[in-house]
Amino acid sequence: MNNATNYFMSILRNKTTNQKMFRTAAHHLAHILALETMKQIQYSKTTITTPLNVTIDGYTFEKDIVLVPILRSGIALLHPFLHYFPQAQVGFMGLKRDEKTAIAHRYYENIPPIESDDIVIILDPMLATGGTALDTLRFLQEKNVTQKQILFANIICAPEGAKVVKSKFPDIRLISLATDERLNDEKFILPGIGDFGDRYFGTE
Repeated sequence: MNNATNYFMSILRNKTTNQKMFRTAAHHLAHILALETMKQIQYSKTTITTPLNVTIDGYTFEKDIVLVPILRSGIALLHPFLHYFPQAQVGFMGLKRDEKTAIAHRYYENIPPIESDDIVIILDPMLATGGTALDTLRFLQEKNVTQKQILFANIICAPEGAKVVKSKFPDIRLISLATDERLNDEKFILPGIGDFGDRYFGTE
C-alpha cells in the first residue's frame, strides 16, 4: 500500500474514529480503489483535437461499464466510482448477513440489462467469508454474465473469503486495497475495521 492508502486505512481501523472521519476516510479509499480498478480495464485508442486544434491520440474505455454495489455498504463506494465511470449504468444487489450463521440472504435485486461485452464492477467494502460475493456472482451468472466480465472491488478482504471466491470463480478479477490476517470465530475480519456498515451509517 502507498502512504495515502495507509493513512486513510489507519483512520478506518482506529476504534476511536468518529462517524464523520470514518466516512471521509472511506470515501478517500473508495477513490483510490476506483483508480486501481481503472488499471484493470482495457482502453481503446481514439483521435482527439486539443483546444489549439492539434490532433493527437487519446484513450477511451473499450467497453461499457456496469456498477453493482451490494447493499447496504456498497453504497459508500458508488459515488466515488461514478466520478471515474460517469457513463456507467448502475444495478443493485441487496444482501444481509445473518449475525448468527454469517450466511447472507438476498432481499433485493435490480440489475440493468448487461451485454456480453460489458464490464461489471461489483462494489463491496469488505470481503469476509465470501458468502455475499458468491451469491452475487451466482446471480450474475444466471444473467449470462461471464466471469471474465466481472471485477470485484473491495477495500479490505480476508484470505479465507478471497480463496473461496477464486475457487468457485477463478476468472473474475479481485481488487483489494488490503488483505488482512484472517477471520475470527464470529467471521469478522482481523485486524479489520469492525462492521463497516454500522460505522459508516451510524447504526452501531
